[in-house]
Amino acid sequence: MLVLSLALVKCLPLLDNWRLRGCDMTKKQALLKAAEDKVRSGGYSNFSFRELAKVVGIKSASVHYHFPTKADLGAELARLYTDNFMLALGDPVELIKAHKSPVQVYASQFKRALLEDKKMCLCGLLGAETDCLPDKVKQETKRFFRLNLEWLHVAHQLNDPSDAEQRAANTLSLLEGAIMVSKALGDNRFFDQATSGLR
Repeated sequence: MLVLSLALVKCLPLLDNWRLRGCDMTKKQALLKAAEDKVRSGGYSNFSFRELAKVVGIKSASVHYHFPTKADLGAELARLYTDNFMLALGDPVELIKAHKSPVQVYASQFKRALLEDKKMCLCGLLGAETDCLPDKVKQETKRFFRLNLEWLHVAHQLNDPSDAEQRAANTLSLLEGAIMVSKALGDNRFFDQATSGLR
């Protein structure tokens, strides 16, 4: 992915990431983008191969060439989303050196998803469905949260070593909840209200 600035690049939808790189989407990438839109709007159960094929303009049987099962597609989608998310965050140490607050940079990922993408965090939605997910999708969803907690732990330690693990858990839970409630209320101001105390 073309990194404009670790502090500025957000967790872009997959299509926009490819555009940043100046690449044309392959059919596989187009399927992943279509699936991302569906999942971030309504969860893992919100798409079928037939629907994705229609969006991309291929036969539904052709989807199986790229992804033998829906679980294969879901797992790769979650993996790519996580990789893009973590890349966009950058290194907390480098953010501090650039006089930026790592926690505020982290929160901006969620705010951009809410205001610009107008969608939920993909892995947040998958996490809510974890009991019904195929194992390989479940594992990739867990990976998202584990990596986020590790990143936040480091970020909070740099600011104040005391209770960094607890504050990391609080930050992640607060942001996932804030974006969900904001969407439910149809009021983006709630996000700012809920997250105003983040440091």
